[in-house]
Amino acid sequence: MDFDFISRRHSVRKFKQETVSDQHIEEMVQAATYAPSGKNKQNWHFVVIKDLNKINEIARIVEAENNRLVKYIKDEDKIKAFKGALGYQTVFKGAPVLILVYAGPYATVADTFREEGIMPLAEVEKYDRPNPGIQNIAAAMENLHLAAASLGYGTCWMTGPTYAAEAISNYIGFEKAGYYLAALTPLGVPASDKLSSPPRKELTEVLTIIR
Repeated sequence: MDFDFISRRHSVRKFKQETVSDQHIEEMVQAATYAPSGKNKQNWHFVVIKDLNKINEIARIVEAENNRLVKYIKDEDKIKAFKGALGYQTVFKGAPVLILVYAGPYATVADTFREEGIMPLAEVEKYDRPNPGIQNIAAAMENLHLAAASLGYGTCWMTGPTYAAEAISNYIGFEKAGYYLAALTPLGVPASDKLSSPPRKELTEVLTIIR
């Protein structure tokens, strides 16, 4: 079976300064909304930024938050790693478009157990692990990325910068009750057509078939 539309998706971090039409953006977001979501909640919201100055300012906000948060780390190796990741967490500043993906409220069975107050909290945590609300967002993000690749664009799934989520949301003036910034992706025409993906684990390592 031909799954070429999947293998065309790559993590792209360098882009040409070519515009992305609103029509294409709408088509990609529309594709994202066809993702499955638990209880059909569709608890996602997409904020698209096409102003390069605003995109660069968001990168500056992430940098400022990195500098603030590193003060809460004592271990020198961890400090180095945290600060060293900043370059990867701000690669979106070279893209003509930045899409912020927000996650909305999603009630789970773990919430019910927690509210009832009978089950020990340590046990409640087991039911938190699947986190279906954020799985909905991940499914939508994958659809968006596949649609972008099919249209000839590059993207890069990013969650690292979300430690600056509140500051970013305040800067762009986005507020929707119960929603928080869960992920973001730059979007644009890849600077190079020589794209590659890191090796994948062998199928035998990640697949178990029980007959």
